[in-house]
Amino acid sequence: MQKKVLLKISGDALSGGKDFGIDPSYVRKVVDTIIELQSWDIALAVVVWGGNIYRWGDLIQAGVDASDSHSLSMLSTVFNGVVLRDFLQQKWEKATVMSPLGINFLSPYNKEIGKQLLETWEILICVGGTGNPHFTTDSGGVLRALELGCDMMIKATKVDGVYDKDPVKYADAKKYSTLDYDTVIQKELAILDTMSVVLAKQGKLPIHVLALDDSKGLQECISGHNPGTTIS
Repeated sequence: MQKKVLLKISGDALSGGKDFGIDPSYVRKVVDTIIELQSWDIALAVVVWGGNIYRWGDLIQAGVDASDSHSLSMLSTVFNGVVLRDFLQQKWEKATVMSPLGINFLSPYNKEIGKQLLETWEILICVGGTGNPHFTTDSGGVLRALELGCDMMIKATKVDGVYDKDPVKYADAKKYSTLDYDTVIQKELAILDTMSVVLAKQGKLPIHVLALDDSKGLQECISGHNPGTTIS
């Protein structure tokens, strides 16, 4: 097996142009990207965010208990993971959803079984974050990547890397080609939460940030090049 890659997908990639919900046409595009990735001789695990279903920060500000809101956010990732699996299976792709939340229609998360699935070229979709509140899907992604022995984590977003400020709002935003873990923490760059960067540093896990719809860039990244931003 050439490489193990963990792909972390934002909820925006599944909602399309809508503020909330799931757009089937965009899910199909994501599925096509995942299938193309796997065709490059890699074992693929996927972690999905749930911001298109539930946004924990907004509800905390509205008065929902913080721990409860984080727990609801973990549940929202289940929606995306199950939909993603079902669309993959429409393409005759083997895919399993694992969760640490004890949901009876999903497989319980187990890293050893997860490794075995990857060895048989089954796509493993991890939902439910870490299973604990107050940890983001960034942290969940890094944790799963380390547990499953992945060579890298790719955070696929709407932008093509990490910038010093929002490139959508500021035309003069500067893109970083490489960053070290400590710089990301010190500059409080919002692309990843601090805990996930600390965890990646401890595990020496490289994180690549690039656009999900850039299939050429994804292939270059897996081949060892640096089309987006590499954090290591």
